Amino acid sequence: MTRTRWLIAGLIVGLALLALLLAVAGPGRTSSGPSGPGETAPPPATPTPSSIPLPSLAPSSGTAAATDGGAGVPAFRHVYLIVMENKAYGSIVGSDTAPYLNDLIGRYGLATRYTAVAHPSEPNYIALFSGATQGVTDDGVHDLAARNLANQLEDKGRTWRVFAQNVPLDCFTGAVASGGPDGPGTYARKHEPAISFISIATDRGRCRNITDFSHFDPAAADFELIVPNMCNDMHDCSVATGDRFLRSFVPRITESPAFADSVLFITWDEGTGGSGGGGQVATLVVSPLVKAGFTSSVAHTHYSLLRTIEAAWDLGCLRHSCSANDMREFFGG
Repeated sequence: MTRTRWLIAGLIVGLALLALLLAVAGPGRTSSGPSGPGETAPPPATPTPSSIPLPSLAPSSGTAAATDGGAGVPAFRHVYLIVMENKAYGSIVGSDTAPYLNDLIGRYGLATRYTAVAHPSEPNYIALFSGATQGVTDDGVHDLAARNLANQLEDKGRTWRVFAQNVPLDCFTGAVASGGPDGPGTYARKHEPAISFISIATDRGRCRNITDFSHFDPAAADFELIVPNMCNDMHDCSVATGDRFLRSFVPRITESPAFADSVLFITWDEGTGGSGGGGQVATLVVSPLVKAGFTSSVAHTHYSLLRTIEAAWDLGCLRHSCSANDMREFFGG
């Protein structure tokens, strides 16, 4: 009996000590609760794949989805811009009727979320050249007093040319014209933005920078805007016709020594939908500085393209280009 009493007494003492230890430790803590003095907070839980938000367009290998950081936009030797007409993204990318364009996409770069800024055509050209539509809402004849890309280039001692197919020489300001040294075809002023700015149209020295394709020279100026006629730009003719035109014309740029460290942008003035104000369009970035087959799912507009030119040569910015992103991801930025 004595041994039994001692065992019972020992058990009672042990239970009492356990109760005392629990009282001193306090209520239990979970991993999400606050840490006490001298403790290290546990790391946050790693999200499971189902809890990680996904981008609307998932980038694949060789694809950029952000423009932060990096080396920025290169100081290109030349910038060439060809503007085509009135075709949505899906009418070009992957289309059997545009084999040459899709070959360029495979060899160079494509912006997959690029939109025009307005309908109809002319406001988009004005926006590309001046950073805003300047109140233009139609395809009429307009005389604008706004500052523009030509001003920026000249201020930095850089040169510019507009090569517009079938445009009459000597500062032509009419709405349309056909034929001439370029052969059959029709020029439309609504597709050539420089002549709509009074500071260019009324200065004979400056407006002579607007010339036809018979004078095309890839080394003529730092910046060259190239405007095909109403058939070759796909406005009045088919995608296949425009694709054949580009097959014959683009090598005049890309096979020239002037193309080294340069860039050619090919875009469309507007698409057929309302996305971004002017619909989604294909925009190609053709340059020896672009990784082959590179695609970008970054959202861009015509103001982004203008901003890229401005950033390359430290030109400052114009209106909406000041708040636009540039396209540096194509060049490793």
